[in-house]
This record gives sequence, structure tokens and C-alpha cells, in this order.
Amino acid sequence: MKLFLIQLLLLLLFSGIGLKAQDVCPFFPDEELISTGIYYYPEHWNETQWERDIKNIADMGFEFVHLAEFAWFKMEPVEGKFDFTWLDRVVDLCAENNLQVVMCTPSATTPAWMRINYPETFRMDGNYIRGENGTRGLNSLTNPKYQEFVKTIVTKLAERYGQNTNVIGWQIDNEPPALEDYSPSSQEAFRKWLKNKYITIGALNSAWGAAFWSQWFNRFDEIIIPNTSLVGWWGNNPHALLDFKRYLADTQAEFLDFQAGILHEHILDNQYITTNYTAKCTGSDPRRTTKLDFATYTAYPNYGSENIGELGFRLGDSKVILFASEYYKSLGGATGVMEMQPGPVNWGGYNPLLLPGAVRMWLYHSFAAGGKLACSYRFRQINYSSEQYHSGIMEPDGVTPSPGGEDYIKFMKEIKELRKQYKSNQKMPDELANKSTAILWNLENYWTIDRQKLTYQWDTWNYPIGFLEITKSLGAPTEVISEETDFSKYKFLIAPAYDLVDSTLIDRWKDYVSNGGHLILTCRTATKNREARIWEGDWAFPISKLIGASVEAKDMLSGNKNGDVLMSDKHYNWNNWAELLNPEKDTEVHAIHNNQFYKGKAAVVKNKIGKGTVTYIGVSTDGLELEKDILKDIYSASGASARDYPKGVYVYWRDGFYIAVNYSSDTYTMDMPESAKIIVGERDVKPAGILVWTE
Repeated sequence: MKLFLIQLLLLLLFSGIGLKAQDVCPFFPDEELISTGIYYYPEHWNETQWERDIKNIADMGFEFVHLAEFAWFKMEPVEGKFDFTWLDRVVDLCAENNLQVVMCTPSATTPAWMRINYPETFRMDGNYIRGENGTRGLNSLTNPKYQEFVKTIVTKLAERYGQNTNVIGWQIDNEPPALEDYSPSSQEAFRKWLKNKYITIGALNSAWGAAFWSQWFNRFDEIIIPNTSLVGWWGNNPHALLDFKRYLADTQAEFLDFQAGILHEHILDNQYITTNYTAKCTGSDPRRTTKLDFATYTAYPNYGSENIGELGFRLGDSKVILFASEYYKSLGGATGVMEMQPGPVNWGGYNPLLLPGAVRMWLYHSFAAGGKLACSYRFRQINYSSEQYHSGIMEPDGVTPSPGGEDYIKFMKEIKELRKQYKSNQKMPDELANKSTAILWNLENYWTIDRQKLTYQWDTWNYPIGFLEITKSLGAPTEVISEETDFSKYKFLIAPAYDLVDSTLIDRWKDYVSNGGHLILTCRTATKNREARIWEGDWAFPISKLIGASVEAKDMLSGNKNGDVLMSDKHYNWNNWAELLNPEKDTEVHAIHNNQFYKGKAAVVKNKIGKGTVTYIGVSTDGLELEKDILKDIYSASGASARDYPKGVYVYWRDGFYIAVNYSSDTYTMDMPESAKIIVGERDVKPAGILVWTE
């Protein structure tokens, strides 16, 4: 009996872990598909217009309103004096118009009285100059006085609205950036963080390589935050800087969890807690939080970049939603876009009109990738202050929908039609399930590589995303996962430029392959240990047995030189990174270097272990063309079919629906069965077009 109870306990424990991704289901009923919302700032407008605006929001088809994000000054106009009567009225207006509310904590923008009375609550930059109020995110997250004020305002909000059944969720802060902070409170917090990690000063000196350039410390209180502004890029210790990045990410996560903990004491169980990370977030690490239900993201695809083809500058960067929609699902199992660009912005290199339908396409992209909510910033285009040129859903007159507003209206009407055709318990078709793919992502790899890129041509952020573009072009359902994920859920696992590794991860990779998985590793993988120290041995020697080869050397060329790699009589150019591989006897060589003084050296190898394979791609080619052909071969060799969608055309399957979006400048004719039923759009998908169908 005792053994049975132990087994039952273990079963429940591991079942709980497996159900993590399902914990968000009560917040988002499957049959609703996706809910739509809008940012509204009543504090920006005359109170006589609130009723009209809220009614217009409802009439347009929105389902929730996002409130109070930057309104601390109005909630607490004088220190210790609170006023929520104005917010009560707006919340009541939402309820009267059948609009739910996402309430926000206002910690990102503090009132002027805090700067005047408590200047120590503001962070310091690298020149030890304090920030000033007037923009967002300038407070020192580690300052006790600031934390005290945050605790009070969040408690007041939670006590007032935490039991309101019309409030469906809470957003903490705004686009948490994990900004650098060199203030006294941050210096002290950094030393405490280091002491908790290393315990002894000797361990820190060893990890940081402090013997170099006489950086040795005798006590933790001798340490100051490494400062590239004053020491210079070349002189800073990369190990210390990596720890500083970790500390900042931990501090940001703790600050979010600090607020979430306060909310949990007061709010209803069916009110979710989230935050809105930027789509490209290089500082905050959402996986470090423990008390948020899930993460959302902000998406601004069009900011004056050229993108794909002649119309690309009006269509947006296809990688923005592509990556964010998968990355943020790895916290809590669900995500959505909390802040979607509604039209031209005011901060891009230039701010062109969007191609008609572009906003609708972005909304469908987020939905297709599994998004549970889609919210836009903002309802009204403000006619004063910093963002007066930033588009809204409404034109500056407050009553005329903008082109982006019209896109939203159309999207919301179409989603309501899709809800009518929703069928529960839909199973992913075998043709897709047979090529289930994951991309392993760890923000720490970005930090360490971007610090020491070694070549100006290396694009640290977009290199891993390039593999997501490839797998989507081949029609493979792909997720972005962390090391905590069960690798065995996926038939293919890609770890692009996975710089920092340890023996535990390498053993897990080996087990994954031995049990039938197909692992794809690339150049710049396993270059260092977790403390960013190069191994005492061959380059990447801990994975030599795994890949069946050793990495002899690395090479980089100038932008006007070309290396040549040959695979199956096809030539591929490269000039930013390549490695020379020495394969073992039984290792297959799939590509070789075809010029330079090392002509004939292996560039790509494949090793069989147990039931699976490991492919090591030791070169980064122009446009990742070689990498795409290799992945296509790997899918085919394993019996999985591979599509060949053009760049910028993404096809998803969700809840029984096939959904395609087109970021390219050319019309694409979708290959689909004659029996396919088109629900939205046309088979010929135009630029900024979408297509929804069932088979």
C-alpha cells in the first residue's frame, strides 16, 4: 500500500508538471479562439467624451478595454492621497457596454512628487546620472522606497478591483526592459546577488578570471557593477558583464513577481496576471518569473525597414510576430499580442503608410500562431505630447476609424464567424505532426555571443530566428522552447548557436537522439561553459563525440570575400562564419569547403546515435540557403514531407483551421486539396492577404 501511495504521488507530481501549459485554459475558453481588446487612456481626454468613446469601442466589436497603465499621477496625485473615482466611472461604463477590463499596475511611470521628494528612487545610467520623470521605466527596481510606493499603489488597486467580476486580468508594469542601473541601491543589490551565487569571493574570482589585468577582489564590498560607459568596451570583463545581465534579468523578474504576489492576495482566481514584453526583448527573460500566469508581447512590425520585396516597407518585418508568438508561449503555455501596432508610428527611421490590410494580416498571424488575445495600442490617436504622431484605431477627431481601425473591425467580425465553425478536440493532421519541430532558445546565449561577436556580420538576434523561418517555409509546426521542456515531444530539435552548455544538457541531447530524435546543431555551439569560459581543449570539444567530429578552427571573412561550400554538386556562399571539422571514421560528411587554403575540409557532418541522428552545420551561409537544404533533407530522410513556401508566406494549423499570411510583395497561390473549404480570403493570397480554410 505504501508503494502504491508513493507511485500515486509521483504520478500526480509529474502530471502537474505536464499540465502547466493547460493552466491558462480557464482564462481563455477554446471556443472563443481569440479575444480582442483596445488600450484606452481616459486620463488623456475630457471626461465628457468617456461615455461616447467606450460606447464606440463596444460598437466596433472589441471585447475588453486595457486601462490605467500610466495613470499613477491620477490615482495618487499627492503622496498618500488616493483617488479612484474617475477610474470607477470608466470601469462602470465598460460593464454597461458589455466590455471586460484588463487592469494595469502603473509602476512604469511615477508621479512628479516622487522625483521631487525621493530622487533616490530613480535609476542611474553608466555615467552615474539619475533619470528624471517624464518618460517610462526610469525607476530603480531595487530601491526600497520605490518598492514601498509600488506595494501601496498595487495593493490599493487590487483591493478596489480584485473582486470585480468584470475585470478579467491584470497587466504588470509596461514592456519590462531590465534596464541597466548603476545607482547605490542597485550596486548593493548586485553584490548581494553575487554573494548568493558564489558564496565565497574566491569562487567569484575564479569564475570571472579576475587574475587577468589585476581584477582580483578581496571582499564582495569591493565589487562595483562593470561599466562599459567608463571602462570602455575592450576593457570590460565578459564574465562579469554576463553576470550583470543575469542580475538585471533576475531583478526584473523579481519585481514582476513582487507585484504578482500582491495581486494574488486580493484578486479572483479567474483573473489572470501577465505582462507585455517587447517582441524583441534582449534584457528581460520571461522564463525567470514564477508568479505570472503567462506572458504577452507587444508587436510593432513596421518601423521603417525594407523587409521583403518592393512593398516590404509597407508590410512589416515578418520575423516580429513569427518569433514572439512562439517564444512567449514557453511561459505558461499560452500568449497573445497585448499591444499591436495600429498604423504608422512616430519613432521609426521613417513612418510610411501601411499597405491596406497589413494590420489585419498581423492580427491573423498572431491568431494563427496560437494567440489567445489581440489588443491594440491605442484607441484614440492623441493630439498632444510625445506620441501625437503615433496612430490609433481612431483618427485624431476621436470618432473616425483609421485604416488600422477598419482592419480591426474586419478581423473581429471574421473571428466571430470562425467561432461559429469551431469544432472541439481537433487533432493535428499527421502530415504536420510528423515534422513537429522545436528551436532551443536561451537568452544567455544571446548575451554572451553579442558581447563577443568576433565579426561585424554576425546577427546575434536573427540567426536563431532564421531557422524558425526555414522550418515554417518547409511547413513544419515549430515551437521555441527552453531547456526545461521535454525534448521527446518533438521529432526534430534545432539548437542554433547554442554557445553555453554543460554536461547535463549534452547528456539530454544524446538521450534525445538515442531514442529516435533528430538533433540539428550549428556553428558557435558549445563554445563555452555556463560561465562563458572557453574549454581547455579543442573548440567545442564536449560535443565532439555527440557530433562525431572535432572542431579544428573557425574562420571569418570580410563582406566582399566569399567562401564556397559544396554539397551534392551545389555551391553555397558564406563570409561571416565557418568552422573546419575533422570527422570520425563513421561520421557522414554532407558538405565540404570548396575554396580557401583548407579546401576539402568538412563543413557539415551527420552522426547516427541509437535510433536518431545528429547533424552539425559548421557554417553560416548567405541567406541560410545551405541550412534550408539540409533541413529539407533531414525531414525527407525521416519520412516527413516538406513544403516550400516562399519567404514571408507562413502557413499554420490551429483548432482545425489552416491559416496563411503573406508578408511578401508577390501574390501566392496556395496549393490546397480540391475538397478544401475556404472560409476567409481567396486561394490567391495577395501581399498583406490572409487565407483561412479547412480540409
